[in-house]
Amino acid sequence: MIAIIDYGMGNLHSVSKAIERLGYDYEIVDSPEQLSKADGAILPGVGAFGDAMRNLREQGFVDAIRDFAASGRPLFGICLGMQLLFSESEEHGQNEGLAIFPGVVRRFQGDYKIPHMGWNRLNFLQPDSVLVKDVEQGYAYFVHSYFLDPATTDRDILIGTADYFQEVPAIIGRKNVYATQFHPEKSGDVGMKLLDNFAKLVKEGVKHG
Repeated sequence: MIAIIDYGMGNLHSVSKAIERLGYDYEIVDSPEQLSKADGAILPGVGAFGDAMRNLREQGFVDAIRDFAASGRPLFGICLGMQLLFSESEEHGQNEGLAIFPGVVRRFQGDYKIPHMGWNRLNFLQPDSVLVKDVEQGYAYFVHSYFLDPATTDRDILIGTADYFQEVPAIIGRKNVYATQFHPEKSGDVGMKLLDNFAKLVKEGVKHG
C-alpha cells in the first residue's frame, strides 16, 4: 500500500486519482502510525515551506518521515514535497527542512516571470535511473517560485533538470528516496509513467538500506 501523506498542504485528490488510475492500492494517511504501516509513501505539497514544516511537526510527521526514509522503503516527494526533503529554505525567512538531503531552496531572481509556471522540457542526467526507465524525455508541468539551488546539494542526486533561465533540479533521487519539482500527476504520459515506475518499486518491495 502507498501512503499519501495528508498534512493539510497537499494536492491529495489529483495525486490519489493518478495512483488509482495506475491500479495501485493507496491510502491517505494523517498520522505517523498509519505511515509506519505503508510499503511506500508520497509526500505531496502546495504552499509555503515554513507552513508545511509547522504542520508536519504538529502532526508528528517530521521524525516519522525521516524514519520511513531510513527504513529503505520507497518515498516520493512532489513539488513542495520535494523541497521539504532538503536542509533549508529561504522562503519567508530561513526555515529548516527534513534534511534527508543537503541543499538550500531559494527564490528565483531575475527579470522574468515568477512563479515558473507551465510546461518545460526535461533533461535526464541519469537516464539509467529506475525512476525514469522508459520515460520519454519530454515536457512536465511546473508551478513554483522557489527551487533547489543545485550548487548547494550533491550532484549525484540530480536525475533530471529543466531550464528556466538557469539549471533547475526537476527530478532527484538516491537509494529509496525520490522527488520531482514538477507535478507528475498533471504531466500527461511522462508524469504517469514516472509515477508508475515508483509504484512498481513499492509493489515489488524494493528496499535500500
